[in-house]
Amino acid sequence: MSVICAWLAGHGTSCLEVVAVAFGIVSVFLSVREHIWSWPTALVNVALYTVLFYRTGLYSDMGLQVVYFVLSIYGWYQWLYGGAGKTELQVSRAPRGVWIAVSVIGVAFWAVDGYATSHLPNVSLPYVDAATTTVSLVAQYFMTRKYLENWTLWILVDVVYVGMLMFKGLNLTAFNYAIYLVLAVMGYVAWRKSLGRAEVAVA
Repeated sequence: MSVICAWLAGHGTSCLEVVAVAFGIVSVFLSVREHIWSWPTALVNVALYTVLFYRTGLYSDMGLQVVYFVLSIYGWYQWLYGGAGKTELQVSRAPRGVWIAVSVIGVAFWAVDGYATSHLPNVSLPYVDAATTTVSLVAQYFMTRKYLENWTLWILVDVVYVGMLMFKGLNLTAFNYAIYLVLAVMGYVAWRKSLGRAEVAVA
């Protein structure tokens, strides 16, 4: 194993990054399929990325992983018991009031986070990092509530992540986010069909 890790280190990546990528892909793929095991695999993924982003100076994204950990536990519960009468949660659209609230909070959070992290040592791309952090938080919250629009937000933020991570030399993780981008498109299509079936059932 040490030989493999040494080889990876010599080619611009690490064993930590490889394992984190693997768990991330599995988690998102399971989310596309609305499978409950997307949440425990997400817990492993965010724990590994907390360490990885700390090592590369992406402090906003490091903090984001901690919040993801909490949201993953929340999402796990919501998907199981967040529906009517504590039943399984179904796909729906985000209400207008939710959009207004997350937009106001999001802009404020982006400004504060960008300013705060711009003064940290070894920081990289603080305001871009803060923007992806903010949108990712909203997308993850939407995911926990099974709002269809979470996939639209993930598509937007994954495009930015690919460029940012390539700039930072995290090429494997950039490739990982490119896969996330494809999975996000698949997720939107799959969840849109699920929403359509739910609407027909109610009608």
